[in-house]
Amino acid sequence: MDIQKYIKVEKVPGGQLEDSVVRKGVMINKDVIAPGKMRRKIFNQRIILLDWPLEYKKCENQTNAELLKEEDWGVLLQLEEEYIERLCVQILKFKPDVVITEKGLSDLACHYFSKAGVSGMRRLRKTHNNRIAKACGAVIVNRPDELQQSDVVIVDCKEPKACTVLLRGPSKDLLNEVERNLQDAMSVARNILKNPKLGPGGGATQLTVSATLKQKSSSVEGIEKWPYEAAAIAFEAIPRTVAQNCGVNVIRTMTALQGKHAEVEKSWIGIDGNTGVITDVKEKQIGGYLFGLLLLLSFISFAISIFTFVG
Repeated sequence: MDIQKYIKVEKVPGGQLEDSVVRKGVMINKDVIAPGKMRRKIFNQRIILLDWPLEYKKCENQTNAELLKEEDWGVLLQLEEEYIERLCVQILKFKPDVVITEKGLSDLACHYFSKAGVSGMRRLRKTHNNRIAKACGAVIVNRPDELQQSDVVIVDCKEPKACTVLLRGPSKDLLNEVERNLQDAMSVARNILKNPKLGPGGGATQLTVSATLKQKSSSVEGIEKWPYEAAAIAFEAIPRTVAQNCGVNVIRTMTALQGKHAEVEKSWIGIDGNTGVITDVKEKQIGGYLFGLLLLLSFISFAISIFTFVG
């Protein structure tokens, strides 16, 4: 699951955080070109996605044109209009309801579209156009003369492959902070789907590993016990951070947790992140993602073996 391609986060200042919603499909903060002439609400529409300008294409290099007659200027303008008309005819023969392009769309093309009852949007971001294509299975066409009937999409998606998260809030700073937390949460959910391994949360797993490493270090003599002790202290950073975020007394909480984990069959004892109370996380159904922990344990085991070999 690529959350960058399939999930779009749109931030709109105003309202409360509780007004945030998830919409099926792709939501774009952009209006049609001619709001008074083009439709905004369309059902079962036929959509064409383009990556081509619907305007007279300017030359990449500087070009000089020498006009000998006054009528020649009118001829140049007529050629431009015929070029735009030819593009519009190629598109309109497929009878679309909506035409979306990543490039520009001239006023003349807007006239032809509005006359045919077609709504148009221009200068769409590449990422937005790709999301629309993913949501409805469309094909982004690079040239209008390459357009085929199979590229025109009839949109009636009951199960779209993309969605939009609409965030509301009183300020932009709050929306940015919520977006960062939402991205972290979606990344965790994606990792769980890819590698579904959950263990006790609330710092219970880390404290169990820390207690096991401390017990192991007591059976090792000399400098070889140092890696075990250092790793045991490092694992206590997670429950200590949870206690700090809850606003409880960190020293008393950590001392109580270490005492409980020193006992037998206390591996499910952790911190409730909402209340800061020491509780049975299995009973409270508080879980934690294990992939990062397993990876860290493998690195620590490798480091201990190297330290032992060097020592």
